[in-house]
Amino acid sequence: MNKYDGETGGLTASESFDDGAFGAKSVRLAFIRKVYGILSAQLVITFGFVLIFAIHEDTKKWAAQNPQLLLVAFIITMASIITLMCCGDMRRKFPHNFIMLAVFTLAQSLSLGLVTAHYKTEIVVTAIFITAVVCVSLTLFAMQTKIDFTVYSGMAFVFFIVLFVMGLILMVVQVPFLRVLYSGLGALLFSFFLLIDTQMIMGGNRQQVISPEEYILAVMMLYMDIINLFLHILSLLNSSN
Repeated sequence: MNKYDGETGGLTASESFDDGAFGAKSVRLAFIRKVYGILSAQLVITFGFVLIFAIHEDTKKWAAQNPQLLLVAFIITMASIITLMCCGDMRRKFPHNFIMLAVFTLAQSLSLGLVTAHYKTEIVVTAIFITAVVCVSLTLFAMQTKIDFTVYSGMAFVFFIVLFVMGLILMVVQVPFLRVLYSGLGALLFSFFLLIDTQMIMGGNRQQVISPEEYILAVMMLYMDIINLFLHILSLLNSSN
């Protein structure tokens, strides 16, 4: 079983909810509240950007006139992700972790805003609504089901690699049907990742869980699941329209 603790990155094999590396049940509950509190703030900021770029016509025009900002925002986003995911000390040390997380969130929000500025307003709003419904439904399901989805994390990663390669191919080969298929499979994959990551955060008798000290890692995982799910749903709606 994978071990994910303070030294190795955040994952640990399943243990009793009330003892071992996790400590008391109250520690896990405080960890969950912190994760979802930070995540909620991130999503409010991000989708606030998305709605502004999707609804406000002057902002749409500004986005069209400054396409180079997308590359800048993308570079900052990737640099922030690499720093937070690969540098354990930076990820766990306050206030450095919150500063980097804020930079990442703002850069990602700007990227999404610049992208969604090219879509019709009704498609963007519908994608946000569908994403919200799917995320809430999957989160509630992951919390109450007895099925341990964390055992399938390796399989999900393999599927992600296959989908990544497919995405690279579609950058060269423009086939509408394959693009729709890619978006559909992507939405399914990140829905599955959301199930896995939610259970890893909730803890309990799972094969893999996240240590309470790794709340920034947990927030990043859920946030990226939701953002990628939104992008694939947006692409699906745009293709059908």
